[in-house]
Amino acid sequence: MEAGFDGVELHGANGYLIDQFIQDTCNRRTDEWGGNIENRSRFCFEVAKAVSEAIGPDRTAVRLSHFSEFQGMRTGDPIPQFTHLISQLSSLGLAYLHLIEPRVSGNADKATREDESLDFAIKAWGRTSPIILAGGYSLEKANQAIGSKLKDENVAFAFGRHFISNPDLPFRLANSLPLTQYERATFYKVGSPDGYIDYPFSRFWADQLGAGQTTIFK
Repeated sequence: MEAGFDGVELHGANGYLIDQFIQDTCNRRTDEWGGNIENRSRFCFEVAKAVSEAIGPDRTAVRLSHFSEFQGMRTGDPIPQFTHLISQLSSLGLAYLHLIEPRVSGNADKATREDESLDFAIKAWGRTSPIILAGGYSLEKANQAIGSKLKDENVAFAFGRHFISNPDLPFRLANSLPLTQYERATFYKVGSPDGYIDYPFSRFWADQLGAGQTTIFK
């Protein structure tokens, strides 16, 4: 925070440390940090509580991936585990909850099963604060979700991969402009600028900036 950041999002997803405590595929502990749903939830909750006490709950958030199999994760039945954890986290008054859709697992897309849905997580959060949903969203999918089952929920949508290939992504989405497709092969080319600084801005963005227009969103 001293460096000027607005807040901290705790990465409790994708098989990293916090997620390793949550998931029974990894957490084999028999002490207070493992062995049942309550204990496996404890580490994530205590970290979130400590950070929120240090910088304020309104500047603290948590990201979770219930259905991801990335790095050997995905508990046998995620719903009871994450329902308990999310209900606990909701009591902290955090800035938001960040959830990954089941159609994405780590850095790859995957087929979803009929029983894989974030509906239970959204319900467990209880509209405490906004929820950010990520994972395979396009403008069309986001608008469809807002216009149907999520129309009464306080949600936002996160875009990751499309931001790489569209440096003016918010402008394109706001003005319904087509997106440039990303090249996954360039995502992890260490030491190479390929795929990082060579994607163009839309010509409409350039035209408006060139005309001296300061308001570029509708």
